[in-house]
Amino acid sequence: MLFRSPALLRSFGEERIGAELFHLSYDYVGDLAETLALIWEARPDTGPPPSLGEVVETLQRATKMQTPAILKRWLDSLDATGRWALLKLLTGALRIGVSTRLAKQAAANLGGQSVEEVEEVWHGLSAPYRPLFDWLTAGDPKPRSNLGGAFMPAMLANPIDRCELETLEPAHFRAEWKWDGIRVQVASSGGIKRLYSRAGEDVSGAFPDIIEAIDFEGVFDGELLVRREEAVAPFNDLQQRLNRKRPSARHLADFPAFVRVYDLLFEGEEDLRHLGFDARRVRLEAWVGRVGLATGVVDLSPLVPFAEWEELERHRLGSAAINAEGLMLKRGDSPYVAGRPKGLWFKWKRAADTVDAVLMYAQRGHGRRSSFYSDYTFGLWTRPGGELTPIGKAYFGFTDEELTQIDKWVRAHTVDRFGPVRQVEVGLVLEIAFDSV
Repeated sequence: MLFRSPALLRSFGEERIGAELFHLSYDYVGDLAETLALIWEARPDTGPPPSLGEVVETLQRATKMQTPAILKRWLDSLDATGRWALLKLLTGALRIGVSTRLAKQAAANLGGQSVEEVEEVWHGLSAPYRPLFDWLTAGDPKPRSNLGGAFMPAMLANPIDRCELETLEPAHFRAEWKWDGIRVQVASSGGIKRLYSRAGEDVSGAFPDIIEAIDFEGVFDGELLVRREEAVAPFNDLQQRLNRKRPSARHLADFPAFVRVYDLLFEGEEDLRHLGFDARRVRLEAWVGRVGLATGVVDLSPLVPFAEWEELERHRLGSAAINAEGLMLKRGDSPYVAGRPKGLWFKWKRAADTVDAVLMYAQRGHGRRSSFYSDYTFGLWTRPGGELTPIGKAYFGFTDEELTQIDKWVRAHTVDRFGPVRQVEVGLVLEIAFDSV
């Protein structure tokens, strides 16, 4: 049933409003189905709009010669939303995204439970999820947490600045480095070993070296990093390992990954989340010394000693030297609570570095930015009087008003085009913030 002929759909638009106006409209909107749906005028006298079943059955029977007339008749009878849905359906581009979080929330609503309660058992179950639904709808006991390498909902921190720190008592808090890696959870139970992202995505396949080294049971919170000469490598090294379902032997050797743990949620089958941070830390240090270091892929994130905020600020200012983003502050008596509770954990990041860079190229954005040139490529001079060399892209950090001003400048100063990309005159310099090179 899929209809893969964008040339025919473009011809529909060219017939309706002329080739030049249609292509200008298409360039502005950025999506063929949406453009055609918007410029097409409905004709109610053509009859009622088709049902989904009618669309499927008619196109299954129609010949290639009959299809254009059928499509035009349907487009005439539908409103703009219906035309868009029809075209997306026919071209195979109709996608309805349902996030895992939304599915968990739906299950929680079904059973009158919190989403955190559902998330605790979500990863330990498999289709058809009978224990989950029996708990939510039939009053059965809640399935056991930490079942089969299950993910535990993560505790998150709130950002804080220097002024806010003055309202807190230093003695109540412990400090750690905020490593520039990926927050992960190592979960091992019932013979099942998993590595999860902060959002609960299973990333085990991309890091077989870590999974193979796990020979313990428990759930650990930590940071996924790459080691370079016994030190933490820049985030760029870790990026070489991300999004690779089956990393090659060369990637495993050149970018050795490990987890720097900073919290212990389960030790074996014992749930420690109700304990305060200090108590969990004692258990974690003992476990790392007894078991973790022997794995070769786990080590302990050190605490940063301090007595006053001024002393801690000096540590923060030097965090870039060890490839850290700043500091984490955690109350010594804080239990491990899912979500982002107030007053327990804080992140105090170092200020970003900045550089003045020249705008070289611009491209339209997506979604509500599809009408604006909002994706920018910036460059620096190799030397005074030398060449302008691209250094990277940026597409956020500006207000809507600033976006409108830059978009207007791009349109007025375009000197060349490469498909959807515009090259602009050398003349607009912007301050760009960045974490690393």
